[in-house]
Amino acid sequence: MHAVILAGGKGVRLRPYTTRLPKPLVPIGDEFSILDIVLAQLSQHGFERATLAIGYLGDLIRSYVGDGSRWGMSIDYATEDSPLGTIGPVLQILDTLPDNFLVMNGDVLTDLDYSSMLKQHVGGNAPLTVATYQRQVKIDFGVLTTQNGRVVEFTEKPTLNYRVSMGVYGLSKATLREYQPGTPLGFDELVLDLLASGNPPAEFDFGGYWLDIGRPDDYDRANAEFDDIRGTLLKGA
Repeated sequence: MHAVILAGGKGVRLRPYTTRLPKPLVPIGDEFSILDIVLAQLSQHGFERATLAIGYLGDLIRSYVGDGSRWGMSIDYATEDSPLGTIGPVLQILDTLPDNFLVMNGDVLTDLDYSSMLKQHVGGNAPLTVATYQRQVKIDFGVLTTQNGRVVEFTEKPTLNYRVSMGVYGLSKATLREYQPGTPLGFDELVLDLLASGNPPAEFDFGGYWLDIGRPDDYDRANAEFDDIRGTLLKGA
């Protein structure tokens, strides 16, 4: 099994933590970086190979990770010289990948079973499988519905429920064959293209632990919770 880890972003929303460190290398707890945890999990789930798509401060990631032997994996690299979106870096290395593979953001903390997700993707013959999570958003205002200048409905501080993408995907090589390597391609564009073609993505419904380390508040929460969730994230480590 092969995973492509997207680790080339500048982590602008996480500044100042990412001023001198790429986001995947910011520390979680006293011993690990985010990327440490991700690679350990992939190894535990049977992934033997990974490609790191690097860009911003990529030499630091390459120096830190090396050939992947520390995690019992074989790791290579794809350099992103200019921003290519979520899926664009995958197009550049498509010929080196197996027919089905995992793609994931390098800043995700979760106890998702990556192996089970990829197996479901392969067995379902879907062009793309998206790991999804139920997220609640509290609206701190009274919400009005209006029509023809009149208020027709009112809800005080509602809680909205959404299914969101976790930043982890099962992908098939055939799905990306029509796209030109070297051109930007976002996850949103790919999903919209698949919907328009009548070939919708599949869902991997997940209800465990998930935190996207995108903002300082998320990062602070991850560190505050890490002692409690370490056993869940790093079984046996």
